[in-house]
Amino acid sequence: MFDFTPKHSFLVGIDSDGCAFDTMELKHKECFIPNTINYYELQGVSKYAREAAEFVNLYSKSRGINRFPALVESLDWLRKRPEVQARGVKIPEAKGLRDWIARETKQANPALQAAVEATGDADLKQALAWSVAVNEMITKFVRGVPPFPFVRECLEKLKPKADLLVVSATPNEALQREWEEHDLEKYVAAICGQEIGTKKEILGVAKKYAANHVLMIGDAPGDHKAAVANDTLYFPINPGAEEASWERLLNEGIDRFLNGTFAGAYQEALVKEFDSYLPARPSWKVID
Repeated sequence: MFDFTPKHSFLVGIDSDGCAFDTMELKHKECFIPNTINYYELQGVSKYAREAAEFVNLYSKSRGINRFPALVESLDWLRKRPEVQARGVKIPEAKGLRDWIARETKQANPALQAAVEATGDADLKQALAWSVAVNEMITKFVRGVPPFPFVRECLEKLKPKADLLVVSATPNEALQREWEEHDLEKYVAAICGQEIGTKKEILGVAKKYAANHVLMIGDAPGDHKAAVANDTLYFPINPGAEEASWERLLNEGIDRFLNGTFAGAYQEALVKEFDSYLPARPSWKVID
């Protein structure tokens, strides 16, 4: 748990990419995926590499996970696709990266850089070069993307009653830049990205608050899992229906959270609806 002192009796964690900001499609389609194809020599199956990466990062129950596990999962789906096998393109195993993911919780470039220096592992060097290139592309490319409608209004409504934290798997530098660009950083007590820890670890601050006084707002199953792991409430921002979700949060969700009527049937209905939005397996044929 990172050092944080409550100032209010309520806490709200807010995911950023794809939740507060409509940046996920832009970042993955224009920044992550081209670099994945380039750094992992997937030019011969670029169409399928793109589909696999979009499925993992945007359109499946893995949506929103840390970039390094997402990269490995994308390679795994790609390897299992008959069209890829028919073309004889070798898909990297990335064993060194898998081993690092299994032992490292702060899955970000600084920890990966330290692992490269300590081990010299070729897989880790490749992953670091890819990740650095992705960050450079995002810095150059991602700008002028405002928050979803009703986000600012929700923050304004919550700020007098709750401590607000950005809880994200995005690097801190990108989070800071995006929240400052749109004058939203003034609403939050802290911006916590991948360098701080996992979403589950960041939400560990929930232990400092009373039961049902902590709410996580997110657009991905990983956000819900982090909330459940810390016994906090969860309000989903449904992928593809973000504006309606934020409007619902503004008009009813916040009031229910603050007056103690959020837990139970209301939250269960929200989560059930949210679960229907994202599949666990792709639509294409898979050879397991």
